[in-house]
Amino acid sequence: MSTHFWGPVANWGLPLAAIADLTGKDPKFISGPMTVALASYSMVFMRFAWRVQPRNYLLFACHLTNATAQSLQGARFLQYNYFGGKENDSTIEKVKDAVTSN
Repeated sequence: MSTHFWGPVANWGLPLAAIADLTGKDPKFISGPMTVALASYSMVFMRFAWRVQPRNYLLFACHLTNATAQSLQGARFLQYNYFGGKENDSTIEKVKDAVTSN
């Protein structure tokens, strides 16, 4: 087997981690700059995988999945930090504190 198989297989760790973080990671821990960097990286390599001959469909699929997952993470980051998520989170914490103190 050539690197046209093993490289993309090893590269699947990035999108799998991003997909796992979509449900298991609190949005306050998402790094905006890193999310943008990973999405941009995947978009560049999607183009590479498409332009190389023969076309590397496995690498393309990997980076398409990662770009999609990173975009969703970016949306979670924006919602939490700029569109009221942080305020809602602090309100929920205040309610929890009030309930547990009684």
